[in-house]
Amino acid sequence: MPNDDIRLTALLDELSRLGTEASTTERGDLDEYATIELVRLMNEEDRRVPVAVAERSAEIARAVDGIVERFRRGGRLIYIGAGTAGRIGVLDASECPPTFGTDPSMVVGLIAGGETAIRSAVENAEDDDTAAAAELRELRLTADDTVVGISASGRTPYVVGGLRYAGDVGALTVAIASNARSAIGAAADIAIEVVTGPEFISGSTRLKSGTAQKLVVNMLTTLSMIKLGKTYRGVMVDLLATNEKLHARSLRTVSQLAGVGVDEAARALAAASGSVKLALLLLATGASADEASAALERAGGILRDAISALS
Repeated sequence: MPNDDIRLTALLDELSRLGTEASTTERGDLDEYATIELVRLMNEEDRRVPVAVAERSAEIARAVDGIVERFRRGGRLIYIGAGTAGRIGVLDASECPPTFGTDPSMVVGLIAGGETAIRSAVENAEDDDTAAAAELRELRLTADDTVVGISASGRTPYVVGGLRYAGDVGALTVAIASNARSAIGAAADIAIEVVTGPEFISGSTRLKSGTAQKLVVNMLTTLSMIKLGKTYRGVMVDLLATNEKLHARSLRTVSQLAGVGVDEAARALAAASGSVKLALLLLATGASADEASAALERAGGILRDAISALS
């Protein structure tokens, strides 16, 4: 048997064992259902996702604590993935600067096939098991970083290769897969294997698997940023006012949390050069901008601790 045929046979056998590739044939032909019934059935499948994510709470918490520890050492969080999984990592990384005021280099998303793959399929890019390692090497990966590999099947060569390279460097490695006993889980320090089962359309892992991935990465960054003091009383206080909506949100945040009028909130924001966190500290303590900035730095950016230190 030719080598190509042998590889194809092995791949077919491997895929046949994956829950994400299984078929739910008992439903019959979906196009025979009324639209309202399709909505109900799909929603019923989607409701299984948060339950499956909850079952991996311990692993997610371990990952968050590890990420925070490395952030505090100046490390980065780097996502690697292909297709939908890669896009989810890129999306989460791109939303951190406007949401939490982070430097764009703090959370990074790498996708097999590069920038083009964000919008269009790049054939065979996910099969290159050396590409992610090369990209991580170019980013000068260190032991202070965290690399999170995302793959619904849990077998994507691009992700497996990247995780193995990251492990060799000494970085914390985390795998997010939708199948148990995954190859990426075996290659990582922490395996977050959210078993979502067969997809509504067999093999379409942008559905439940993609939803699960989005829920998990939401937790990884959001909870890490909470631990780093990016929120106060459950509100974002390190956001960047880059448009009118965010400027209005900044005013409302300072006004509500400090219990002052909009005009006073605006004056505090001006004195704080637009920093919501610094404006709140000025209003809470009456300190000067220089004193408040220094206190925030000493407190590691934790507003509550800075307020206590100046009060």
